[in-house]
Amino acid sequence: MDTGVVRNRPALIGAAWLRHGLLLVPLLFLLVFFFYPLLAVFAVSLWPDGQLDLSGFARIVTSDYYRETLWFTFWQAAVSTALTLALALPAAYVFVRFRFPGKSLWLALATLPFVLPTIVVASAFSALVGPRGLLNTLLMSLFALPAPPIQLDRTLAIILIVHVFYNVAVALRLIAGFWAHQNPRIEEAARVLGAHGWRLWWYVRLPLLRPAILAAAALVFIFTFTSFGVVVVLGGPRFATLEVEVYRQAVNLFNLPVAAALSLVQIVLMIAMLVVYTRLQKSIRLDFSAAVTVTQPPRTLSERLLVGATLTVMSIFLFLPLAALVMTSITVGETGLTLSYYAGLTSNPRGSVLFVPPIQAIGNSLVFALVTTVLAVGFGLLSAYLLVNERSRLVRWLDPLFMLPLAVSAVTLGFGFLVALDEPPLNLRSSALLIPLAHTLVAMPFVIRSVLPALRSIPPNVREAAQVLGASPAVVWWRVDLPLISRGVLVGAIFAFTVSMGEFGASLFVARPDTPTIPIAIFRLLGQPGAVNYGQALAMSVILLAVSALGFLLIERLRTYGVGEF
Repeated sequence: MDTGVVRNRPALIGAAWLRHGLLLVPLLFLLVFFFYPLLAVFAVSLWPDGQLDLSGFARIVTSDYYRETLWFTFWQAAVSTALTLALALPAAYVFVRFRFPGKSLWLALATLPFVLPTIVVASAFSALVGPRGLLNTLLMSLFALPAPPIQLDRTLAIILIVHVFYNVAVALRLIAGFWAHQNPRIEEAARVLGAHGWRLWWYVRLPLLRPAILAAAALVFIFTFTSFGVVVVLGGPRFATLEVEVYRQAVNLFNLPVAAALSLVQIVLMIAMLVVYTRLQKSIRLDFSAAVTVTQPPRTLSERLLVGATLTVMSIFLFLPLAALVMTSITVGETGLTLSYYAGLTSNPRGSVLFVPPIQAIGNSLVFALVTTVLAVGFGLLSAYLLVNERSRLVRWLDPLFMLPLAVSAVTLGFGFLVALDEPPLNLRSSALLIPLAHTLVAMPFVIRSVLPALRSIPPNVREAAQVLGASPAVVWWRVDLPLISRGVLVGAIFAFTVSMGEFGASLFVARPDTPTIPIAIFRLLGQPGAVNYGQALAMSVILLAVSALGFLLIERLRTYGVGEF
């Protein structure tokens, strides 16, 4: 036996133990900061005094208010989903069947609203159709009206409109991606047999697209079912989803048993919905040979009008609110353009709703986002290495385990932090570290999905060749793995940064009054009267919009090379 190998065996064993120990770090992180807070929610709802107590659930079942809240959560999500599909299906037809200049750019821009923070979207629609919004101001000026003619503030209509605005890109991409890879000969055969007009849609296209439509409907339903920022900012006290009610019971009323019971109901329903969605997603099968043969340039006048009308509606619906947000943030009454709202971000007048100047909230968000990016990339990389072996039985359990933070709402997660991390040795309730920890849980799955495909694409013989040439495991990782997965790591880092900058639900629970983030500062300013508060809220929304848009453009550019499982 080679004496050198024998002599180095303890070092090799130690390196192996170190490597396995590092890979277990993300599991430990999930155990402490995800499962433990969730178990605390279970304990508060089921065992508040050390014994089984179902009084919280009894209040939910016996109270008309909570039953109506649950019913409203369901039916507003159902209506939002139906409206989203009604807009996405015709748009998908245009993007699948026709080629036109800038098609890829249009599809990418259509996705921008989905990656925007909810507080920015709420601010954008407030700037467009709110009482002090661009359209109301214009109409009042043109027709000398004494009051705003568009009364959508604090109504169900604005909630549904914003939900459609937010989720139409999800349905559009899913349906169009599926439709573009279907065999066109099926429709050609149906036309030969006499299927035209509504018959072609009813008997051929809709049945063919059923898997994608159902999967898109399930995903949009999940997003609208867990809506928080849109409802709490635009809906006001009249409307409450389960998410909003958890926040009210925990923060405003400090009724922890009921809040915990509602959170538990939310978790169970969310897991059930995700099971339905994953099963629907598995039913989607693509024919990759069909993508090139389906598209054609619009030839007839009706086809050109259809493409033009679709792009016009998309422009008005998707981009006008964002343009209104930018314009309103640099406008003061009838005095013209000004940057006074942006200049005012550095001051904190007496009696302000914020304990610090608004500019400090921007600094807080940047610091929290940087810390979140470091933590999420570190834990995400280690998690990706744990999941790289697709054939392992352990991976089959670990993969959904690491995705669980996406299945639990940020509000429930923030509530779990509130009730769990208040005693030694994890007495972190008053610590600003809670914010990046909560953001890391939300961002880490995006890092994993970005890195994992690149990691699985590395040929094993590349690493083996480096080891034969004498490279240590650390050198192999630095010189071989990292260059090959660097694009995926960068995508994950951008995702983590933008997610942290815009996260609202969990931050509202755990942020201290003197350490607000940008979304929390916007929320507080929008809730206060006065043109200055409103203008500063819009100015901060534009800053957050710019950061999110830049991150989105960088991700889209990197994604053109096929990076990430999105």
